[in-house]
Formats: sequence, structure tokens, C-alpha cells
Amino acid sequence: MRRIGLIGGLSWESSAEYYRIINQAAQRRLGGLHSADCLLLSFDFAEIEALQVAGDWAGASQRMVRAARQLAGAGAGCIVICSNTMHQMAEAVQAAVDLPLIHIADATAQPIVRAGLRTVGLLGTRFTMQQDFYRGRLSERHGLSVLIPDESGCEIVHGIIYDELVRGLVRAESRRAYQRVIEQLAAAGAQAVILGCTEISLLIKPADSALPTYDSTELHALAALGWALA
Repeated sequence: MRRIGLIGGLSWESSAEYYRIINQAAQRRLGGLHSADCLLLSFDFAEIEALQVAGDWAGASQRMVRAARQLAGAGAGCIVICSNTMHQMAEAVQAAVDLPLIHIADATAQPIVRAGLRTVGLLGTRFTMQQDFYRGRLSERHGLSVLIPDESGCEIVHGIIYDELVRGLVRAESRRAYQRVIEQLAAAGAQAVILGCTEISLLIKPADSALPTYDSTELHALAALGWALA
């Protein structure tokens, strides 16, 4: 088994999900008392969030690069950024270490393409939904047409992530708000919806959605384990 290097704390709520999913999958695959060989470097998310709000992506990138180098130095064989938003600096991280970076957009897109779907809705932070680093990769590398909510919907989705989900708060009224946004994406032509923030699966389960859901957290974690066992 190869060693997975996880950059977490983005937030710790979703990092705990990565750890759970990876280790449960390792036990299913290998049986017995097996678990995954992994390293987790966890940020203080308040510091990262402050950089995001300030638009200091260069400062955030420096921290991510430093984290990747620390994991490489500790013996990690790959890098997994446990956040959709922080893949904004995936290229910088990849360039800084001589290790494969398992990209969350690729891990998420692959089963969508295999299912024959072409138009997807994307939920995530405002950065993920509105900037091109994520949508562009889905489109250019995987041929997907990506729809996002209108301005009001983006505000709702983004606000619930930062005000509630990263704090571990899961509220029924927020679930209903997300369901309305998903219904709007379905009406606009989306065939499925990507849960493109690693905390959204804490709130939205497949049964809660009018569209098939693709959980980026689970798909990314499973891709990391697949690499480790390949």
C-alpha cells in the first residue's frame, strides 16, 4: 500500500469525512484489520478563510505549497487537497513537489462521464462556482457543460457553507434551501448535481435531491485509496 498525503483542515469537518471514507474503504477492500497508510496535515481553517475573504490567493498558495512539501518530506506518495475551493492552487502545488496530485475535479467528473451525462449543476463556495479553475477543468478535460445557480442561489449556497457547515451545523431549513436551488438547476437542464464543496454531503444526501448527486468528497477520497492500492 502506498502512503496518501492529505492536506486538510479546510475545514476539519470534511477532513474527518475523508479519513473515515478512506479507512472504511480500505477495510472493505482488504478485509481483516486493514486501514489506510496516510498522513494528514491539518490547517487552522480560520487563517485560511481570512486569506480567502481578503482575496489573498498568493498567500494561500504559499501555505498550500509548504504543506505539500512537508507531506512529501514525511514520506507521502501523493498529494490530496481535501477541499474543492483550494484546488485553485492545485497547479502551484503540483509544480512544487515531484508527486502525483489527485485532482478532485477529475475524480468527480469520471463517473459522471461514464454515466453518459453531459450537463451538470455545480454547488460549492462562491469561488468554486464562479471562478474558472474548477468549471474550466470539468469542461476542458471532461467535456461537461456546467450550470451554476443564479446570483441569489450562489449567495445561499455559499453562505450556508461558511456560516453553518464548516461549523458542523446541519439545519433542516438549509437543506430545503439547497433543495430549491437544485430544483432550479434541474429546470435549467442539469442532468445531475455535483456537491462541489467537501462539506455539502453533510447536508444533502442522495434522497434529498431532485437530481442524481455526485459527492466530490467521497469520490475524491475513493480515488485516493484507489491510487494507494493500485
